Amino acid sequence: MEFKGFTYGFAAKRGMFRSKEGIKSQELLYQTGINWLCLAVVLEQETAHSTKIEFDFGANSSDRDIIAAVERAHKNNIKVCLKPMVNCKDGVWRAYINFADSDFDGNDIYWDKWFKSYSDFMIYYAELAEETGCEMLCIGCEMCGTERKEKHWRKLIADIRKVYSGKLVYNTNHGHEDDVKWFDAVDYVGTSAYFPVAKEGGATSEMMKQAWLPVRDEMYKIHQKFNKPIVFMEIGCRSAHGCATMPWDFSHKDLPHDEDEQAAFYDSCLSVFAHEPWFGGVFWWDWSTYIYDTKEEAQQENGFNIHLKKAEEVLKEWYKK
Repeated sequence: MEFKGFTYGFAAKRGMFRSKEGIKSQELLYQTGINWLCLAVVLEQETAHSTKIEFDFGANSSDRDIIAAVERAHKNNIKVCLKPMVNCKDGVWRAYINFADSDFDGNDIYWDKWFKSYSDFMIYYAELAEETGCEMLCIGCEMCGTERKEKHWRKLIADIRKVYSGKLVYNTNHGHEDDVKWFDAVDYVGTSAYFPVAKEGGATSEMMKQAWLPVRDEMYKIHQKFNKPIVFMEIGCRSAHGCATMPWDFSHKDLPHDEDEQAAFYDSCLSVFAHEPWFGGVFWWDWSTYIYDTKEEAQQENGFNIHLKKAEEVLKEWYKK
């Protein structure tokens, strides 16, 4: 398994990567045994139908923040995947970014405008990834509404390769892997692997392993189709009872704390996939930019974090193997 990874920094604000709290969180993450860091950097557009991606100099992570985080990872012998992401200010999921395909003359007016903005955004970070020595660049995350625009994506990939010499991955959403016809143009097939692997709360690792088997078989078919390693660019499960039935969930705040279910999710996934030769590895979602300090705090935290929870010990054991 090439990628023993974790995602860090999602929705971080300016200065957080370089702060005392941010550095502490990074150092604790490195102690899990990761060999790759996925550094998530988020910009926004107004709505899912806006054609311009904007940078907020007062809020968004700066180049200096990114440079510092990459340098710190490299000093710890950890490779970096830079992951520029787009969110919508109105809270609509980025998968719904979409436009009409053309006007009556066959011109993709809105698509052309959006892809111009997205290309400027992505080329900027591709250049930064090259300059900082990031070993991989994620060129998009869960952009399901855009994936049918094959011509636009292939042009973007060709333009990125002119300025960036590392590996490229695209991160679709689970269930859409077969829809991305241009996966052959990147180096890895990435997906957000929030597959439900339980029918009710309290499922054990052995129960979840059985649910992962058909997922494994489907992922192998995708590997055969594109002849590319499969990478779970996002995967995780909150430490809350029932979340293995809906691993993507972050909204149900009333669920009771359940570290066993989260740990079982981690163990079952790695048990099924870690030794498959076509499987590239995982980037777990996600390690907070600022992390808590004590087990008491961990027991009050029902999010995706695993620090000082049972899943952290599971991961450390797997990453040692």
